[in-house]
Amino acid sequence: MPEMLKPDICVIGAGSGGLTVAATAASFGVDVVLIERDRMGGDCLNFGCVPSKALIAAAKQAHTIHKAPVFGVSAGEPAVDFKAVHDHIHGVIGAIAPNDSVERFTSLGVKVIEAEASFIDRRTVAAGDYQIRPRRFVIATGSQPFVVPIPGLDKVPYLTNETIFDLTKQPGHLIIIGGGPIGIELAQAYARLGSQVTVLEAMTALGKDDPELTARVLDSVRADGVVVRDNTKVIKVAKQGRYGVRVTVDAGDGEETLTGTNLLVATGRTPNVDSLKLDAARVAHSRKGIEVGANLRTSNRRIYAIGDVAGGFQFTHWAGYQAGLVIRAILFRMRARMNNDLVPWATFTDPELAHVGLTEDQARKRAKTIRVLRWPFAENDRAQAERQPVGEVKVITDKKGRILGADIVGAHAGDLIGMWAMAIAKKMTVRDMTSLVLPYPTFAEINKRVSVSFYAPSVLDPRLRRLIRFLRIFG
Repeated sequence: MPEMLKPDICVIGAGSGGLTVAATAASFGVDVVLIERDRMGGDCLNFGCVPSKALIAAAKQAHTIHKAPVFGVSAGEPAVDFKAVHDHIHGVIGAIAPNDSVERFTSLGVKVIEAEASFIDRRTVAAGDYQIRPRRFVIATGSQPFVVPIPGLDKVPYLTNETIFDLTKQPGHLIIIGGGPIGIELAQAYARLGSQVTVLEAMTALGKDDPELTARVLDSVRADGVVVRDNTKVIKVAKQGRYGVRVTVDAGDGEETLTGTNLLVATGRTPNVDSLKLDAARVAHSRKGIEVGANLRTSNRRIYAIGDVAGGFQFTHWAGYQAGLVIRAILFRMRARMNNDLVPWATFTDPELAHVGLTEDQARKRAKTIRVLRWPFAENDRAQAERQPVGEVKVITDKKGRILGADIVGAHAGDLIGMWAMAIAKKMTVRDMTSLVLPYPTFAEINKRVSVSFYAPSVLDPRLRRLIRFLRIFG
């Protein structure tokens, strides 16, 4: 007979969100069971954020060597040892893995079960040699690559984000189906490492971001040699010779065929729900994931769902945010309610692209009057010193200067967006931003300069000029 466990919390899934819940609850002395069927750390550590950023870092080094002459330094043509790049990527994963390991969480007092979980009824889940009946469940099983159905795809070797980082041989010509952040990030990285790269996007590449700023990113990606083809439908794929691939596409003017050495499918992700037997737990779900309210509770009040499996944003930091809300709800009976306006995101191309809050279109629908503020990277001294003048900060405010949203394209955009995320979370105004004293010269000064620009029209206000003249009377 399976052993019955009755912890306070049972977390299903040891990705970012699940680990945050388990570690935080255990730190308060709460009895926690954590179930994971695959690798600890989930997608972010093993197949997503960590390996992709390690690859991008390697590609950046090659690109830096190419750029060196503009600084008066000559290093010759970079030589890429792709096996060493592979080892670098997995070395980074290995360095971080102990933080997410079974051993670490066991030492925190968490009971870790390495098995697949499936619900037996509304209150009980089975995993390996155990049945678990906790006070509350938190489902954090994440997502997996969504492989779009394309004729012939099942007959050719193709890569996803779960397999591409295992390559030890450099692709000669990498064809990428999908022009979202994953596809574009990897396209630029492989191009900088010396591969020929073609991106095929059925609609518009990076279509979820501000089109003005996205254009600058795509210009840079294309300048690195990537062929990005928008509005291009993939008709079928087939083998080309022994190892290659042949892709037939239609861009609206007839079919044509492309040949490559490797094929990457980067067409989105789908939630991991199939093996959970959610119907037994009476948890409502669809192909988009588990249905949750703003409090992250499912149709079964004992069960919460967070992260990719709950639909919505598919970001590691969003899962962490949701984990914090769930912890507050379960442990302290505090009200949990998501605010989608708080979530920032970044695409780690060069230049980087980042966003938080409302877009310009969203702001115009919500507010009667808005202001759109802009400041170019070219006006920042640090950007000029580092030869990174391409970029812009774009900020949306209401008429009183309350910050509604921000978009940044340029160097370190992923870091710079943090100031705007805090400003929106704390309902700050541009006046708050202008009061900051920032070290010089830094990229962060751009955020202050764009805030100061809110007051530029005041300089021409005749009433303000008359006031200044009046005040001169007093010495």
